[in-house]
Amino acid sequence: MTADHAGPDGRTAPPAKAVATVWGLLVLNTLGSAGAKTVVAIPRSLIQMVTMGALVAAFALALAVNPRVRIRPGAFLFLLTLLLVPSVISSVYVAAGFGALFRCVRLALFVGTLWLLSRWWDGGLAFVRHHVRLYFAVLVLVAAGLAVAPGTALPEYYGGRLVGALWPLTPPQIGQYAAVVTGLTVLLLLGRRTTGAGAAVVVVPALVLLAMTHTRTATLGLVIALVVAIGSLVLTSGAARRFFAWAVLCAAVAAVVFGSALRTWFLRGQSQENFANLTGRAKVWDALLDAPRTTGETVLGTGLGDKSFGGLPIDNSWLAVYDEQGLIGVVVVAALLVALGGVALLRPPSLSRACALFLICYCAISSYTEVGLGDASAYLLHLALAAGLLVAPPAAPPAPPELPHRPAPRWARTSEVT
Repeated sequence: MTADHAGPDGRTAPPAKAVATVWGLLVLNTLGSAGAKTVVAIPRSLIQMVTMGALVAAFALALAVNPRVRIRPGAFLFLLTLLLVPSVISSVYVAAGFGALFRCVRLALFVGTLWLLSRWWDGGLAFVRHHVRLYFAVLVLVAAGLAVAPGTALPEYYGGRLVGALWPLTPPQIGQYAAVVTGLTVLLLLGRRTTGAGAAVVVVPALVLLAMTHTRTATLGLVIALVVAIGSLVLTSGAARRFFAWAVLCAAVAAVVFGSALRTWFLRGQSQENFANLTGRAKVWDALLDAPRTTGETVLGTGLGDKSFGGLPIDNSWLAVYDEQGLIGVVVVAALLVALGGVALLRPPSLSRACALFLICYCAISSYTEVGLGDASAYLLHLALAAGLLVAPPAAPPAPPELPHRPAPRWARTSEVT
């Protein structure tokens, strides 16, 4: 176990390798166990063992690095812990089954690991670098699957959209990872925390993979969240002002020159009716809201499940939380986002604040067509990173008071007589 060392600014430097390993295990846990067909069929039970084992290992390693359980309390972790209450109560008393209790244990371990890591949340960018590197490694795995088996990576049952051929990842998952990696890398470049060549190595392939997934939510989330994040730097960063101006100019030119191609890509060959009801999502949402519920199910939910209703995916974080954790869960998740957003707006302009704003905005936008805000997921990991970026750095220790100057006695000022 690596010992902590205090930096010149008074912050406690984390044991980098151990913390990066814990964060990587959390990323592995949130990759999920259901998705596309892979080149070599992997049993779902084996994938669940790997992902759950990664979470247990993350918690054990975090506890080994932080044996005295020193934590940094905050509104985000408090609300995330509070979300366990309706999850456990509904899973126990609504007879949701063993699967719901298992998911509650998973969420508890996930939250507990974040509490243990909070000791090193100091508003620095160390976790941002871990986040980018780990999710870029996932994108490299996706690209490798595309090179090895392009037919499997671009299947017809997904309309030719990119999926994970070596690990079962869906197009929305890949689009999410590509968008987050791209946004954070662009912000690091604007903050001069990486070189242009290094940023290009990450951003260019990530954007190519994002385009191949045809994920509209991830694309819109990336654009809007980047506008908000860069806008927070415009008043203090010349690089941000120049990038913003060039981005607006390029977007205007692209809209004129490639307008037809962009529209075709955005529609993905769907009819106007299918596009209007969000690829059938609206029908599932209406059925979920119209379904009869008891008072307990309305307030506390039906227990943590697989985020589906009637055998169809819900694909909306708010309705998924309402279905599984009730109105209490919806209020807690809303308070969680409001708390993070409020703290971000109160912080002075900085690169850490811009990265946090990007992650908060992206997760808020994606919540409309993706699930994950109410359970252990990549979205909660993004928000945990934002919470760590918004922690105020510890104040420097006060300088010792100067002792009053006392004049030397007269006998000491006289010359010595030999």
